[in-house]
Amino acid sequence: MTVNLNKLFYFIGIKGSGMASLALILHDNGYRVAGSDIKQYTFTQLALEKANIPIYEFNKSNNLEPNSIVILGNAFKDDHPEVIKAKEMGLPVIRYHKFLGEFMKDKISIGIAGAHGKTSTTGLLSHVFSGIIPTSYLIGDGTGKGIKDSKYFIFEADEYRRHFLAYYPDYAICTNIDFDHPDYYQNMEDVYDAFESFAKQVKKAVFAYGDDENLRRLNVDVPVYYYGIGENNDIEARNIQRTIKGSSFDVYIHNKFVGNFKINLYGKHNVLNSLAVIAVAYFEKIPMDELKRELLSFKGVKRRFAEYQIGDITIIDDYAHHPSEIRATIDAARQKYPDKEIIAVFQPHTFTRTIAYLDDYVNSLSLADHVYLTDIFASARESNGNISSEDLGNKINKGGEVLKVDNMSPLLNYDNAVIIFMGAGDIQKYEQTYEQLLNDVRIKNV
Repeated sequence: MTVNLNKLFYFIGIKGSGMASLALILHDNGYRVAGSDIKQYTFTQLALEKANIPIYEFNKSNNLEPNSIVILGNAFKDDHPEVIKAKEMGLPVIRYHKFLGEFMKDKISIGIAGAHGKTSTTGLLSHVFSGIIPTSYLIGDGTGKGIKDSKYFIFEADEYRRHFLAYYPDYAICTNIDFDHPDYYQNMEDVYDAFESFAKQVKKAVFAYGDDENLRRLNVDVPVYYYGIGENNDIEARNIQRTIKGSSFDVYIHNKFVGNFKINLYGKHNVLNSLAVIAVAYFEKIPMDELKRELLSFKGVKRRFAEYQIGDITIIDDYAHHPSEIRATIDAARQKYPDKEIIAVFQPHTFTRTIAYLDDYVNSLSLADHVYLTDIFASARESNGNISSEDLGNKINKGGEVLKVDNMSPLLNYDNAVIIFMGAGDIQKYEQTYEQLLNDVRIKNV
């Protein structure tokens, strides 16, 4: 894509995870970038500030320039005041996913799709490839890197509202198909139809999780290579060893031994994510010794099993907001900390999702030793629903108390434990309050 470097790319909703990543990519490629968003601080903001990308508050000033190209975040409608102003000025306004589809056309593109695991897998694949060969990438945790003349472009393909149908990648990884976004998708078949439509747009090959019965149904023109643990997969992990230091496994591709691989990651899902990355690298003829080195050095992505220590308490911050993701996060914690009590603090994300998965939330959260909840984080797309966190808590046998941000003291009852804060909303404000309480207690006890 060729654009006059004097033009300004103006992002409406620049703090969104995908938008922030794309803004950083354009900035790395020498383009002028600015944007606007809410005043509230977000976890994507630091990288934008480090790149000296101006972030304006919505509607506080006339931020648009006559030579701007406006990129509109998918969370915003066409009646947004800055969109109206841009159109009055005769400026082009392009939706994020459509712009991204055009941007990647001159690269070997690899899109990662799935109801769960796409950010972690995109991060892992980006880390591995960029450590070996020039690679640009866009990760859904707000991380983006643009390398001029890079051979590969790796990106996260979001299924919400079928936005990933704007992309025609060379390769795709599909980690799973699961019912999510109940505010848009009608049922599982509707979700499946979207994923199959995306897979039909892939040019060279699809790498799909073989133990997912819906992915096994894919009917596309390009080869579909299945990865997993069962013997009926094209790419298979055998002899899996999971310890407190990470995981190791042997990889066979079409029953041919490729090598033994080690990762400093936890949980079955990270073995599978690694297997998908190995499969793509193998078919692109990436040297296996270099691949092993890069896999071993990967430390994870933002807000996915991000952990730190305060005294004898281990705090884990995770984006998990779907029952499958909750199970995966608790499984990873059990692997790394088999002898410690696991406490889950979960913020339900949207009323529609809470209603749709009520019983599934109960089952997945019950894998922890004790469960706390916060109030439901409502989406801007929905009004108050006919459900509350108390309704969910009443179904949970292992706790279910609803915490308030001004009273996190119940968590002070635990010693030498693992506290997992999970959610896709503003769960971090609860986490930060608890962290301050812990530090205050430590100071008093000195």
